[in-house]
Amino acid sequence: MPHTRPFAEVLTKLRGVGLRPTRQRLALARLLFDGHDRHVSAETLHDEATEAGVAVSLATVYNTLHQFTAAGLLREVVVDSGRTYFDTNTSEHHHFFFEESGALQDISGDSIGVASLPPAPEGTEISSVEVVIRLRNR
Repeated sequence: MPHTRPFAEVLTKLRGVGLRPTRQRLALARLLFDGHDRHVSAETLHDEATEAGVAVSLATVYNTLHQFTAAGLLREVVVDSGRTYFDTNTSEHHHFFFEESGALQDISGDSIGVASLPPAPEGTEISSVEVVIRLRNR
């Protein structure tokens, strides 16, 4: 098995979308893209970075997450004005949101059908439809 550099995969991912691979971007990308899809808040990722010994401010984490989202590496999921998550699964899909725990769970994109949408305002077009189904315990 050939030996690969620890950051080789995320380095390729960042360069592939035109982002300069800074030390912080590489470290955060390595935490985010560890092989399985996940939903993280900026605060959660900041905590993970701190635990991993990565010296990065919360503002840098926010900026990096927004840069990754703009580049198409992440999807932003806003569940309410105070809660935003970043999803490593960028395919078309929807979410269950568990109100008590704050957890998100993916729903397959073809599991939900939208029968009718209003026309988009003049000069715009609908780029996607994302459904968040809020759940609470009985």
